[in-house]
Amino acid sequence: MSRPWLVTGARGMLARDLLAALAASGTETVALDREQLDITDPRAVRDAIRVHRPRTVVNLAAWTAVDDAERHEDAAARVNADGPRLLAEACADSGSLLLQLSTDYVFPGDGLRPYGEQDVTGPRTAYGRTKLAGERAVLATLPELGYVVRTAWLYGAHGRNFPRSVLAQEQRRQTLEVVDDQHGQPTWTVDLADHLVLLGRAAERGDAPPGVYHGTSGGQATWFGLARECLRLLGADPDRVRPVSSAALDRPAARPAYSVLGHDGWSGAGLPPIRHWRDALAAAMPSLALAGRVGTGS
Repeated sequence: MSRPWLVTGARGMLARDLLAALAASGTETVALDREQLDITDPRAVRDAIRVHRPRTVVNLAAWTAVDDAERHEDAAARVNADGPRLLAEACADSGSLLLQLSTDYVFPGDGLRPYGEQDVTGPRTAYGRTKLAGERAVLATLPELGYVVRTAWLYGAHGRNFPRSVLAQEQRRQTLEVVDDQHGQPTWTVDLADHLVLLGRAAERGDAPPGVYHGTSGGQATWFGLARECLRLLGADPDRVRPVSSAALDRPAARPAYSVLGHDGWSGAGLPPIRHWRDALAAAMPSLALAGRVGTGS
């Protein structure tokens, strides 16, 4: 009997696209949301892995409220650091692979070139510190079975995200003010989900070395540039977007000025990196626009 994949945090934006990708590939899957599995509960984690005996676990459960983590770092650490450690320990006992999702926030965000998978980390936020602790726990506990996939600037049809916000504001406002001094890689959850399946399959075959992978789109943009491209694809005037600085937002957690990640790790697994963000956004736009219309009841 084949062993299933187990996906935690199964109601999230990325999880929903991952579950669709797994279903399309004919993979038996166990999907557990936060109510079904609290990854900070040692007994619950052990029982879930023991009962389902997954071949591969994908941990998408996380504390993602970046600003709230500044005020509640201990609580964020229980989810982002302790949870992955407990999953890794249970996976070690069962011989399961673990794909742990992480973030660009593990880097200081002041680089001048794309951060490589093995570059020195240096988080400057509570969120980044807790996610880095989770990475380290997985890699230390599962040196042969642990995989960390860092991602950033995610968007998709199933959750709140920047492109969907731009589409909504385009209908209500004549001009949109958007930050133009943060650089990153807009990444469609459908693309990342497909690559998680590819990586997991390669890992199961023994073709993908354990360690860190960067799961972001090719190229780079600012939020300002992304907003303009969203409007252009809609057939609206991109000049309606006006640039502003990050200082104008005054958020509790500092946003990285430079979050561009390199993708050399994929070649070591014999896999291609994710496509360019502009190509992905063009492919995603129909589903994003449809989700917006459904969400507003129009």
